[in-house]
Order: sequence, then C-alpha cells, then structure tokens
Amino acid sequence: MPTTAPPPAPDLIAVAREVEDFVSSAGWDQAPQLFALVPTADLLAAQPELADTLAQSAAITPVAQDALPDADLATALAAIVWPETVHGCALAQEIVVLPPEAEEDLPDDADVMRQVAAEHPQRREARLVAAVLRDGSTVCLLRLRGEGDDDELVESPDLAPNLTKALLATLS
Repeated sequence: MPTTAPPPAPDLIAVAREVEDFVSSAGWDQAPQLFALVPTADLLAAQPELADTLAQSAAITPVAQDALPDADLATALAAIVWPETVHGCALAQEIVVLPPEAEEDLPDDADVMRQVAAEHPQRREARLVAAVLRDGSTVCLLRLRGEGDDDELVESPDLAPNLTKALLATLS
C-alpha cells in the first residue's frame, strides 16, 4: 500500500510563500537558495534582538543559508544533515518548464535533457520553492515567469516529488 505524505500545514504553506516572496524580491536569474525552517519561538529565545524583525505570529521562520556549492544540486543536498533544532528546510531554484507533450520526447541523459529544454520554443522559465518538515509534510510553489508583472503562481505538494524526497532526506 503506497504511503502518502500528510497534507501541508498552513504554517508550511505560509513559510513557502515567504521564501518565494523573499527570493522574488531580488528578481530572476538567481542561484538555488537553501533555507532552514526553525520554530520562531526558538529563534527568538536564542536571539531576542530579532523580535522587531521577525513575524512573531508565524510558527516557523525561514533562515537563509550560505550559498550552495556549484556542484550538482543532488550531490550538494545529499551532503547536508540538519540538527534537531531545524524542523524543516526549503529550497528555491529556477527551472525550465515544458508542456507535457514536449516532455515525452526528452532524452534520458540529464545534461542533454537540460540543453534541449533550454532551447525548446515552448519553454517557460519558472522558480520552484519546495519546503518540507520533519513530519513528512511538503509543499511546492511554482512561479511561472510571465511578461512584466504577469507571473502565474501554482501551489501543490506534488510538483517536485524527487526534490521534496531529497530535502526530507536531509532531515533524517
């Protein structure tokens, strides 16, 4: 019998949106960014000087981490192990999205696939934010780049199952 992830908690959805807003404020063409998700109360107890800058009504606060290495993202994530004080993590990365009919013809080789996708006439640039908690809950937000301010935002826990699985592995 297949296992299903619990539905995303409203706090996880809110923190994923906060990460997406934060990353969006710097525009497009950014490297992947990793965030630790920590209980706001714990963060304030450790650093009370942050009380004026944190949304104290939020149960979880994203904390930006150092830049990820330029190596393969899967390799970088496989090397990460979070301490117990981190209740979850989130990753924001820019990707290329193709329509389903175009994906059927993609080659199996990952490098070739990226090249073909980058040159495809129906490609769309997007920013994916995947957030997970230790309890197994996941949420993904996808901002499809539009013309001017006409971006489209899609939300689903199932947008990037391999990425959420990799992020959950960093928490175990």
